[in-house]
Amino acid sequence: MTIVVGVDGSAGARAALAFAVDEGRFRGTEVRAVTAWHVPVEAYGSAFVPPPDVGFASGLEDAARRSLERVLEDQEAAGVVSVVREGPAARVLLQEARDADLLVVGSRGLGGFRGLLMGSVSQQCAHHSTCPLVIVPSTAPALDPSAEPPAGPRV
Repeated sequence: MTIVVGVDGSAGARAALAFAVDEGRFRGTEVRAVTAWHVPVEAYGSAFVPPPDVGFASGLEDAARRSLERVLEDQEAAGVVSVVREGPAARVLLQEARDADLLVVGSRGLGGFRGLLMGSVSQQCAHHSTCPLVIVPSTAPALDPSAEPPAGPRV
């Protein structure tokens, strides 16, 4: 069993990570924290295309990896497998979750439209996920790991 969780450093992603870690402990399953980095072609415009020998892409990947490791450390998410991949976030998450038992994302990420209930990544995951999906709001209460699990089946 595997739980895949999208992590971008936002409050929603931090709440999603906390949920995924708690769920992974409850189920006794692996949790994979996935972050994606991507520079859209539009960012290059017509003036700048980084030469391949400058290490531009590897620098972005290293920054994404350090950011993910910092979030995992801050949230004391020991034992969580970290995955850093290039590509648009929704596509990367959906690919990583192809064979997962659960995909967990925050309702809002670091995108620019703050008034929306759901961000574009959580919407795309809701429409295209091939496994069960949990969308965690950034205001989700933290679970007490020392508390007894609720009685009855957990879906």
